[in-house]
Amino acid sequence: MKIGADQTQRFALYGAGVIVLATYAGVLSKLHGGPVAVAPMMAVFAAALVSSVAGFAFSAICGALLFHLIPDPVHVVQIMMICSVGGQATMVWSLRRSIDWYALSPFLMGGAFGLPVGLYILLHSAPHVSMGIIGWLLIAYAGFMLLRRPTVARRQSARRDAIAGFLGGLTGGIAAFPGAAVTIWCGFKGWNKERQRGLYQPFILIMQVAGLFIMAAEAFAGIQHRGFDWHGVLYLPAMLLGTAVGMSLFNRLNDRQFGRAVNLLLIVSGVSFLL
Repeated sequence: MKIGADQTQRFALYGAGVIVLATYAGVLSKLHGGPVAVAPMMAVFAAALVSSVAGFAFSAICGALLFHLIPDPVHVVQIMMICSVGGQATMVWSLRRSIDWYALSPFLMGGAFGLPVGLYILLHSAPHVSMGIIGWLLIAYAGFMLLRRPTVARRQSARRDAIAGFLGGLTGGIAAFPGAAVTIWCGFKGWNKERQRGLYQPFILIMQVAGLFIMAAEAFAGIQHRGFDWHGVLYLPAMLLGTAVGMSLFNRLNDRQFGRAVNLLLIVSGVSFLL
């Protein structure tokens, strides 16, 4: 496949953006004494690029990198929450013409019930057990789907959509990964890649914002004794640049390639939960 002049210019622009991003991280590191470093900034960029090709799994990929680069796990989670909302908002806006709010409503209703249950499980059980189960299920499912032809579910209904939304809310509360079940179920609907992302992308964003709201409410009520570190905002340029590059790659995929990308990211997400 030949690369046109406009694509060459775009890649050159992205390359320049990466250089500017590394410089930006280095300057912030010097000015602020270390809340931002070059390696974590590049990790956010890489995770944003890879995850935005299919529209999910940013936290799974980014967490697998940042937990080895930043010693404070709470700070890592806060960085990912801020960046993820910023990236998801960008992707939702770019896909706004493909969003079907009527079709999305059953998923959101299910997610509204699943998210509190997931947060309760997170707070009252061993999280590594729940994440391990989710990880193995994702690996088994995606590995199986990569070895067989795409299939379309014959029975589809709002009730089944709500169940998928409930499971998405559940994993969103347990592992900050609300896209798993909804992404899988959208793959069984026989939709093209734009319509699939036009449904699960806003679902993920709304679940993430709801999770942030719940955390803020807990902090306001005194349940959480540690304040929220907003230094994660400084990582947003890396998130937005990586998202822009990933979305340009998404636009070059056909539906079959997109399906493979989704299943590969599900496997990567599953492995990250087992690390």
